[in-house]
Amino acid sequence: MAQQSHLDDDAERLAQLGYKQELARTWSGFSNFAISFSIISILAGCFTTFAQAWNNGGPLAISVGWPVISAFILIIGFCMSELVSAYPTAGGIYWWAAKLGRPVHGWFTGWLNLIGLIAVTASVDYGCATFLNITIGLFDEGWASGDALKQTFLLFAVILVLHALINIYSHRLISILQNISVWWHVAGAAVVILILVFGPSEHQSVGFLFERFNNSGFGDGTSGPAFWLYVLPLGFLLTQYTITGFDACAHVSEETHGAAMSAAKGLWKSIFYSAIGGWVLLLSFLFAATDVDAVNKAGGFVGAIFESSLPANLVKVVFLISTIGQFFCGMSCVTSMSRMTYAFSRDGAIPGWRLWSRVDKNRTPVNAIIAGCVVALLITIPALYAPEGSTTPVAFLAVVSIAVIGLYLAFLIPIWLRLRMGAAFQPGPWTLGSKYKAFGWIAVIEIIVISIYFVLPISPAGVPGADDFAWTAVNYAPIAVGAVILAIAVWWFVSARHWFSGPRRNIEELPAGKAEPVG
Repeated sequence: MAQQSHLDDDAERLAQLGYKQELARTWSGFSNFAISFSIISILAGCFTTFAQAWNNGGPLAISVGWPVISAFILIIGFCMSELVSAYPTAGGIYWWAAKLGRPVHGWFTGWLNLIGLIAVTASVDYGCATFLNITIGLFDEGWASGDALKQTFLLFAVILVLHALINIYSHRLISILQNISVWWHVAGAAVVILILVFGPSEHQSVGFLFERFNNSGFGDGTSGPAFWLYVLPLGFLLTQYTITGFDACAHVSEETHGAAMSAAKGLWKSIFYSAIGGWVLLLSFLFAATDVDAVNKAGGFVGAIFESSLPANLVKVVFLISTIGQFFCGMSCVTSMSRMTYAFSRDGAIPGWRLWSRVDKNRTPVNAIIAGCVVALLITIPALYAPEGSTTPVAFLAVVSIAVIGLYLAFLIPIWLRLRMGAAFQPGPWTLGSKYKAFGWIAVIEIIVISIYFVLPISPAGVPGADDFAWTAVNYAPIAVGAVILAIAVWWFVSARHWFSGPRRNIEELPAGKAEPVG
């Protein structure tokens, strides 16, 4: 009976916000936490973007950079927890911006959030495909000798299809899989850490954790302004990318019991526990990195640490654990991305919105799932190509940058609008109280800074006008994000401002005795 009461309360709250209960509300508070924890996925980001920190700052970018940047991200999470508690809707970020500001704020937030979620889906599934390709190669020498880029892209496409099918046909199974994913990440990370503690014959000293590397090609040292102000901050992409996607707690809030409190807690807790677990995991990588030359020769690829310090059978176990964790992560990304597509379409913002906002007999947004996965595939096509002499496509890091910029800019708008509203804001049951001002300004400044860094060139060959300039080395994040911002701005001023009015009510009457919220 208690659960039914929660369902009634949640449906009433949703009606206050203007929507009918169309999605099935079957998720527990733990499942809500689980989806963001799974999308953050320390078994994904810590493995797939480790090289970014290793090459841009080295151990220092990880041992010190990770906890420092994690603290900033947690502050962003606290700001968003307060907002999801006040407005627990599937549109999440976009809905907050539209209600706290004007339709134009919702318009830009929604599109940035959507492109960020699609890019996260693409980057996670491509990373999963990369590790799956390597894992298969560990068991099959013939496969290992094939064209890595083409094999990885093929596996990427297969994984996207599988994630789409799971999300389409296994609605009830998804919440169960989210719960399994949490324990896989906890147990899997623990097993990897134990392997790296007891598997190697020797370990690095504590002093190694504070060493600095500059394998970026920018500058020629680890002490000048170029290193501290450019190279090292580029290494922070590891943390910033890994701990993202936590807005999923908001996107599935219409499917969660007691969402006003459970989604708020799930959001900040997913960041907090991932930050701690990820740091311990990364430190275990560094202590096992006794053959620095081997890791440098592999371009900073984390697999070189395992292969140079562990027996072959343990290397297979580590890769397998990470690959499965990344598969769970990608599955959760598709869930979050499709709910955002559904919610934004429900309010008429996306061309063909009637198609993307349609749910099937199982109350699942099938068309939104398919559309998002197709776009994720298309934006990753450049990953079929890599700079000469490299097997790592810059396109992967570009998609990572698009994900970080798109999502965090989307977070920025409602956080700033909440700051502007001040005491007029009506909080939900989870609130920051008077701390909202300090936290809000810290969050705004941090997001602006990282958004600038992650549109800058990742390698010297990607700098226009450089002697060794190559298009395959270009970080096309500023092109993609800039094109999206320009397109939606032009679209807004030419057309959308005349017909887009923000969230559309799809329920005529509020439940008896319930008032519509203000602001």
